[in-house]
Amino acid sequence: MYFQIGDINEVHLTLENTPSSIDAAIKKFLETGGSPPEGVNMLGRWHGMNGQGFAISESNNAKAMYEWYAQWANVMEITVTPCVEDAEAGPILASMAQH
Repeated sequence: MYFQIGDINEVHLTLENTPSSIDAAIKKFLETGGSPPEGVNMLGRWHGMNGQGFAISESNNAKAMYEWYAQWANVMEITVTPCVEDAEAGPILASMAQH
């Protein structure tokens, strides 16, 4: 699926540490704080006790989102999912139900 750069707003990132790279991920996080680059506003990040976590961010800059992904891709598995809120999804789902 293709998104225009201005279309992406809320983004969900799923993060998963692997046993072979957990030490490198911890070191990088402690050194950098894990802050996103300019153009990405991180609303929150949560760390699970199972080595997984997630972050919610806002951005309309796909290049900045990719930069953030690329900074961490060598030390953890990351899935980036553009999202819409209920108010945006509702009308779309309602129109599909009518077909």
